[in-house]
Amino acid sequence: MATRIWDPFREMEQVRREVERIFDESLGEGGLGPWSWGFPLSARRSRVYPPLNISEDKDHVYLQALAPGLDPGTIDISVLQNQLRITGEKQALSEDIKAETFHRSERGSGHFTRTIMLPADVQSDKVQAEYKNGVLMLSLPKSEAAKPKQIAVSVE
Repeated sequence: MATRIWDPFREMEQVRREVERIFDESLGEGGLGPWSWGFPLSARRSRVYPPLNISEDKDHVYLQALAPGLDPGTIDISVLQNQLRITGEKQALSEDIKAETFHRSERGSGHFTRTIMLPADVQSDKVQAEYKNGVLMLSLPKSEAAKPKQIAVSVE
């Protein structure tokens, strides 16, 4: 009889695969995978809407949020040091449709809030925001303390 040695890493890998399988099944077909929860406003995914891209250079942090169909008047943006909060509301496509049964409903609607930590402290009074073609674009100037400092090296 062969003796098997317990391998905690093999068991953790089995648990990870099982969790991924459960997420894949709950998200349905379509190749979304367990880690792409950035699609609009289903009950399970509302915490990661809108999906974001964040980048930076030495002076600014830039954010692009994919949010088609929003009424720009419902968007509220607030910034405190390095924390950004975006809230808004996405209206349903048509309130005229009174369907008895929905066969598929992939376009979410309703109120959303997304709070994220930025990679640096920013000057909240100088943030610029633009909503164009369904994309919310923010330019957030870094605070002076967050900008990189050049240090001269003296040679003796």
